[in-house]
Amino acid sequence: MEVPQDDGQTPFTSFDLDAKLQQAISGIGFEYCTPIQAETLPLTLAGHDLIGQAQTGTGKTAAFLITAIQRMLKSPIPLEERYASEPRILALAPTRELALQIAKDAEELCAHTGHNVVTVLGGMNYDRQRDQLRNEVVDVLVATPGRLIDFLGSQDVFLDQLDILIIDEADRMLDMGFIPDVKRIIRKCTPKEERQTLLFSATFNQDVLNLASMWTRSAEFVEIEPEQKTAERVEQTVYMVSEDDKLKVLVNYIQRPEVTKAIIFANRRDQCRDLEQDLRRQGVSTALLSGEIAQNKRLKTLDRFKDGSIKALVATDVAGRGIHVSGVSHVFNYNLPENAEDYVHRIGRTGRAGEHGVSVSFASEDDAFSLPAIETYISQKLPCTIPEEGLMAELAQPQEPRRRRRSSGGGGGNRRPSSGRRPRRA
Repeated sequence: MEVPQDDGQTPFTSFDLDAKLQQAISGIGFEYCTPIQAETLPLTLAGHDLIGQAQTGTGKTAAFLITAIQRMLKSPIPLEERYASEPRILALAPTRELALQIAKDAEELCAHTGHNVVTVLGGMNYDRQRDQLRNEVVDVLVATPGRLIDFLGSQDVFLDQLDILIIDEADRMLDMGFIPDVKRIIRKCTPKEERQTLLFSATFNQDVLNLASMWTRSAEFVEIEPEQKTAERVEQTVYMVSEDDKLKVLVNYIQRPEVTKAIIFANRRDQCRDLEQDLRRQGVSTALLSGEIAQNKRLKTLDRFKDGSIKALVATDVAGRGIHVSGVSHVFNYNLPENAEDYVHRIGRTGRAGEHGVSVSFASEDDAFSLPAIETYISQKLPCTIPEEGLMAELAQPQEPRRRRRSSGGGGGNRRPSSGRRPRRA
């Protein structure tokens, strides 16, 4: 399909991509590249290593997947020369939600190419993942570090035949303490001189840059700064409210008719647990989404949220980053995040796909100190106000006093022969 030229925009048809990949891109509805795609694809399709700085939601996932799939299509390896458990592409992600989103996008882009996408991540069926690795030719492997380390240790996966290594959200990997695991994984990979490495991060401090220099080879650097760090279509309000009044204001606000689908963020898992129980006690249809919830239950919860069976999700930042649900009318920050970047990720769950969204943050004496850093980061002043009288109405079910907790901080294949090492591919 011919895409009309548009000044200032780069159509995907301008790249010399395989027809099967172009068909998938068109089927998804992609016509023009986002800025990160337009700047990185000419470099990555030419085989260069890349260090890309871009925020979540800018299209970087499609950028690296298109490069990876085109590489496999351009340099196919006959099936009889492939072994199970040897992926050609590895995409590492810090969270299960992000890994699942990458895998979903990869499957859509592989719709007509016949490539096999496998995910290995904690909280899901270990035996099923092991069987896939042992018995299937794996083209694209999407993984979180912990589970991949397990399979490397049991020799159910080998990474010395990689064509492309992708590391997504490197800054989050660093924050979550995954770097020792990532270093162990990279030591098992094809040497950097023999693979292409694509590394993406929303921020690049010196620690991330040091790692990038070790893992890449003469990498190109692309930085995409969003025009605004927070979406224009998100109306932002901060309520100055005491800690004791937060629940009352939240419950009264959620009961307004314009709140159709809401995500409520708190800073810690224990806060999320307590808040979800309090909301249920007040008759709010809600569910909990945090790292301690089993993955299959989290997926079912997300499905119920998408179809409207649940009105509100209570989430931590790590779980919240993987929520890509259309029609979220409101985001509530029950606590202001300690990290200003997390504020941007939180409110980015609403106002998506051209829709209007509302962000409501609660600032008590305990967390108001985070406001200046957030305002500096987003380059705008946030409107602060006292909750209107209707929001301060007493709840029908009195809130039970809680003991204050001390903060702890924020295609088919050949089964690998059971004995002996397989011959290395030439």
